Amino acid sequence: LEITLFHQYAPVDVQLQDAFTGLNVNAKPFIPNVNAAEFVPGYLQKGPTESITSTCNEKGRCAWVGADTWVAPPMENGDTELSAEDNWERKGCEVSEAEPGGGTAGDGGPAEEDSPQEEGTEEDEEVPTPKMVPAKPDAPKKEHVNVVFIGHVDAGKSTIGGQIMYLTGMVDKRTLEKYEREAKEKNRETWYLSWALDTNQEERDKGKTVEVGRAYFETEKKHFTILDAPGHKSFVPNMIGGASQADLAVLVISARKGEFETGFEKGGQTREHAMLAKTAGVKHLIVLVNKMDDPTVNWSLERYEECKEKLVPFLKKVGFNPRKDIHFMPCSGLTGANLKEPAEHCSWYTGLPFIPHLDSLPNFTRSSDGPVRLPIVDKYKDMGTVVLGKLESGSISKAQQLVMMPNRHTVEVLSLLSDDVETDDAGPGENLKLRLKGIEEEEILPGFILCTPESLCHSGRTFDAQIVIIEHKSIICPGYNAVLHIHTCIEEVQITALICLVDKKTGEKSKTRPRFVKQDQVCIARLRTAGTICLETFKDFPQMGRFTLRDEGKTIAIGKVLKLVAEKD
Repeated sequence: LEITLFHQYAPVDVQLQDAFTGLNVNAKPFIPNVNAAEFVPGYLQKGPTESITSTCNEKGRCAWVGADTWVAPPMENGDTELSAEDNWERKGCEVSEAEPGGGTAGDGGPAEEDSPQEEGTEEDEEVPTPKMVPAKPDAPKKEHVNVVFIGHVDAGKSTIGGQIMYLTGMVDKRTLEKYEREAKEKNRETWYLSWALDTNQEERDKGKTVEVGRAYFETEKKHFTILDAPGHKSFVPNMIGGASQADLAVLVISARKGEFETGFEKGGQTREHAMLAKTAGVKHLIVLVNKMDDPTVNWSLERYEECKEKLVPFLKKVGFNPRKDIHFMPCSGLTGANLKEPAEHCSWYTGLPFIPHLDSLPNFTRSSDGPVRLPIVDKYKDMGTVVLGKLESGSISKAQQLVMMPNRHTVEVLSLLSDDVETDDAGPGENLKLRLKGIEEEEILPGFILCTPESLCHSGRTFDAQIVIIEHKSIICPGYNAVLHIHTCIEEVQITALICLVDKKTGEKSKTRPRFVKQDQVCIARLRTAGTICLETFKDFPQMGRFTLRDEGKTIAIGKVLKLVAEKD
């Protein structure tokens, strides 16, 4: 009794001392088992198994105390049997497919968005990272093809791009389900596929592409880069930048009643984009007649033929040869019909679906032994200066010395990424990211060109060019100002003199100097830019010798550089 009383009224520190003497100081140190399987609550399990019953009661239910305290029998660290762990693994996998709450244990995928503790990981996973399969060292390098998706706003370009990425396994099903859920919350459930390419918030909220989206996919024979161009007329300059990197254009048109007509009439972007793609040097055009699954169309052959009949004369006028350069095919971007597999509703179309057709195209001819020419599309800071662009000719390797024109900065290539995969060297036609040494990001502008010191590209302000006036209400006289788009460069330009008119049919040049030119005429004129730009004559290097003139948001003229004029001091 005395001892009990002593304990009741003893000072606190004595009680503490007693408590400490009861501690087992020789206990094994705790080592967390990092290989332990993910914990799955009992109420999610399909049924009790022998190895699990040790931690559960007779009915296979696990013991829970209070709100969220899990009670398990005492267990020495690392004493679990392997069979139990195997069971947990298997259970985890089963649960993830049957129940909405369980994340897979096997692939370490985060659980569904409902669980609040996973929100952080959901945020990080916003932009899908393409699963690139590492190529075998001895495997031949696949040909790189850059495909630009063009067409009127809301024709379905980004949706087709997203669907292709899903069909070729570049975006997993989980990411798409997440996009679908988010799109549904905003009452935009049909937009979820385009979110694979439209990654920033503004584009997703409005459903309009603003900047050229980039993604890649591979087929058996080729490696493709998708350039998803904006369709809205306010963003045509961005679209020209995208088209200037492309080898192949996919013109997406909507077969839906009323939508095709809007896109094709004057002021619609179907016409302008087709013309700009041709000017940017795209030789082959695939016309995808999209939204064939729409109730107003219902895979109707008549509607498909009607769209085709209206388009062919115009594309012919732009300069495409209907027999060799153009290929029409019906599809549905939202359902994915006729993109990878033939569409069951479309028995009248006998050609290959879209992705197999791309794979079967003949290879492009490119000069790898030509001079290095890489027009800069974009630049940013990331542990140094990083530039993006498509290598038009020549080949670049790591640690190579190059010159940035027109400022003549000598730079060194620190690292080289081709479609986000690091390589040691790259050939023509590849979309590259270069990390450069010896130049600051502020000193670079889109439109600058990387060359080798031995063969620098030409730069200047004055040149003579042949121009075709496409659309202009009034006449054009010397002194007229417009915006020049040449390769990836955008610069203000003035027509300083009109030299002669050219007859469209015979190609004859007029003897006298014209005082003005008007719509549908062809002339040779002298142009002068506001600043120094890099350019070549069309004859020497076509990719850097074609240009477009734009004014007031419209494409006014297309042309090619004939002669570079030396500056008078």
